[in-house]
Amino acid sequence: MTIETIVTDPALKTTLATSQQARDQAIALLDLTSSYSSTSPPPQEFQLQISKQQKILLAYLARLRGSHRDAHVGARETKALTAEARQEVDRLHLQLQNLYYEQRHLQGEIEACESYDHKYQQLPLIPVDQFLAGHPQHADADEVALTTARIDHEHAERMSLEEQRQGLLKKKQGLIADNKKRKDDLANLDKDLERFIDAAKPIQKTFEKVV
Repeated sequence: MTIETIVTDPALKTTLATSQQARDQAIALLDLTSSYSSTSPPPQEFQLQISKQQKILLAYLARLRGSHRDAHVGARETKALTAEARQEVDRLHLQLQNLYYEQRHLQGEIEACESYDHKYQQLPLIPVDQFLAGHPQHADADEVALTTARIDHEHAERMSLEEQRQGLLKKKQGLIADNKKRKDDLANLDKDLERFIDAAKPIQKTFEKVV
């Protein structure tokens, strides 16, 4: 695999081509200067030819320096863009981690709610069939609405029983008060009888003496 097949960027391909041209020009200049082996100064025409080849080489080098400068500026811009993109990726990654954390937290809360031992589950509610038989208007209700209706029914039943209990309690207290009053009346009657008997003893003795 050659470098031409590896490099695909147009600007870099141009730079590589210019570099190859500069290399070829440098080799041509070296070959030209080494072709004159005389110890005497080279002729004017030869010097002009060398000067011309040097200018061509310098032009290639100038183009390479320009390409290097452009590449350096481009690298800095790319580095800055990469840093900005990395910051954005880090920010998004942090947001994603926060969302994962919130998701796990919500899942934990949902599991806690689903496993919570609600008090209503311990209520002795009447069976669904029996409730619907007496309240057919709830036949199409969903589970939540049906459970709420059964709890309301249980509450109403308990309130009714509580009213009955309070009524019976008041009746009981009234009976207790009546019984106490009758007991007190009997006790007072016993005392009256004892006083009557005590008062009648002298009369009884008088009758006994007469007889």
